[in-house]
Amino acid sequence: MNKEIERPLGQESRPGGRPERRRVSRRAVAATVVSLAVVAVAGGIALRPRPFHPAPDVVVSKPEPAKEAIVTVSKPPANPQPSAAPMTGKDVPHIIHVNPDSAQPNGVIVIRDPSSLGQDLRTAHLPDRALIEQSEMGPLPIRSVDGRRPVDVYARPWSGARGPRVAIVVGGLGLSQTGTQYAIQKLPGTVTLAFAPQGNSLDRWMRDARQTGHELLMQVPFEPYDYPNVNPGRNTLIVEASAAENLRSLHWALSRITNYTGVMNYMGARFVADENAMEPVMQDLARRGLLYLDDGSSARSVAPQLALKDGVPFAQGDLTIDTSRNRGDILKKLDQLEATARAKGFAVGTGSAFQVTVDTIADWIAEAAKRGVEVVPVTAVMNDPEKG
Repeated sequence: MNKEIERPLGQESRPGGRPERRRVSRRAVAATVVSLAVVAVAGGIALRPRPFHPAPDVVVSKPEPAKEAIVTVSKPPANPQPSAAPMTGKDVPHIIHVNPDSAQPNGVIVIRDPSSLGQDLRTAHLPDRALIEQSEMGPLPIRSVDGRRPVDVYARPWSGARGPRVAIVVGGLGLSQTGTQYAIQKLPGTVTLAFAPQGNSLDRWMRDARQTGHELLMQVPFEPYDYPNVNPGRNTLIVEASAAENLRSLHWALSRITNYTGVMNYMGARFVADENAMEPVMQDLARRGLLYLDDGSSARSVAPQLALKDGVPFAQGDLTIDTSRNRGDILKKLDQLEATARAKGFAVGTGSAFQVTVDTIADWIAEAAKRGVEVVPVTAVMNDPEKG
């Protein structure tokens, strides 16, 4: 009875009381083994990182450090014979403009003061042959056949920055050998120098002035009131002379040196007030592409109107800084120039190559630079009808 209870359900007991055993065929066993093998192989393959491909070597990349940009700043050398710009060590610094697109292939960005760009100082005294007209008087400035003008070619560049600009013109160079040499050496290249046609060794002084970065003007003697008791010198242009005679005197003065941007009057209160006398002169300057600077000493000068009419680049002096040869008085005039420049944007002052004038100007420029005043060549403040 007890044995019957222990029998599995659904199974009949074999005769004799022993349960029947199920036989497992060899085919079933083989199939099971194969199945297990397939599962094992598949599992092994699945566990590999990239099936059927060799694992790549692990490479740790480090970012390449950025190349440091080398910035080269051109500085005025102490030696006044550089191959770059008309700058001297006495020049004040100006605003520097950087153009990132101008980087060299090696990654170097070259920064230059715009006012330092220009003719190579070693050859600045050599005239552009295309701007020379040969005459019986000697070489005369002229426009080139392609339209270039001496006022542009021989101009000293400046920064182009906004702010008060002061142009200072020191005249009378060539009359005194020691005074001329002192002015050229002492004054920064930003000061414009004007040569007297009656001077000596003008070619030599022109060369020295150009090689130290100065922009140049030629002074032309015009008839003053009370002439000839007050006489500006030989070949003075006078009201009673014919236009041909005055042009001959003008050309004599123009032939004395080369490489200048224009002319300025020397005396001439009577002459510059006479339109008939001045008209041929202004027309000739326009044809030659020269600047005319009126020193501002005559309120009756017709030069501003004629310059606009005839297309002559023009500038006018605001005051003469050394009517008194006293350092204190000259400094006051220079301060007045600065005030004028701050009021209207620019100012023009004229003076002569006296030692006290030269010394005072040089000292004032150094201090004015700290106040944001830029001393510029006279071409930087001219009105040019051709350029609007």
